[in-house]
Amino acid sequence: MSRPAVFLDRDGVINRAVVRSGKPYPPASIDDLEILPGVAEALDRLKHAGYSLVVVTNQPDVARGRQRREVVEAINDSLRERLPIDEFRVCYHDDADDCACRKPRPGLLTQPPAYDLAASVMVGDRWRDIEAGRRAGVRATVLIDHGYREAIVVDPDLRAESLASATEWIVRLPSPEPR
Repeated sequence: MSRPAVFLDRDGVINRAVVRSGKPYPPASIDDLEILPGVAEALDRLKHAGYSLVVVTNQPDVARGRQRREVVEAINDSLRERLPIDEFRVCYHDDADDCACRKPRPGLLTQPPAYDLAASVMVGDRWRDIEAGRRAGVRATVLIDHGYREAIVVDPDLRAESLASATEWIVRLPSPEPR
């Protein structure tokens, strides 16, 4: 059986999102990248608990022509160097592309290599993350609630103020029932 994962949205969960008019945006450059407080320690704790750490991030500004793919990859490389992240899965599409990988669709969570989804957790800061986790069949979903000006159209299993504050809850989840 494959290992469980904690699937993590990037902007707003691992690094600070740029918030304009109540809506979150990714950092525009590597110079704007700021890892949120407590993230490194939380990721170490999750890794020690046996989870693979997989970043799953929508980056539609590439398709919209507002960001270069190389900048997104440079930000991911910087995070990879500084944090114990096992894998980055990125959707560069916009909604109009109708792809299977753009959250709220579950493609980023279900693509190979496979993880034990029934024992995995999805952590995000927007409803799209929570819905992608539900559709993928993960064990639990966690919303890092920054109070953005957008509706949460699907309820998470836990609302937390940060990844650091959610980590203890995640590692104490009971094992799923065998299928």
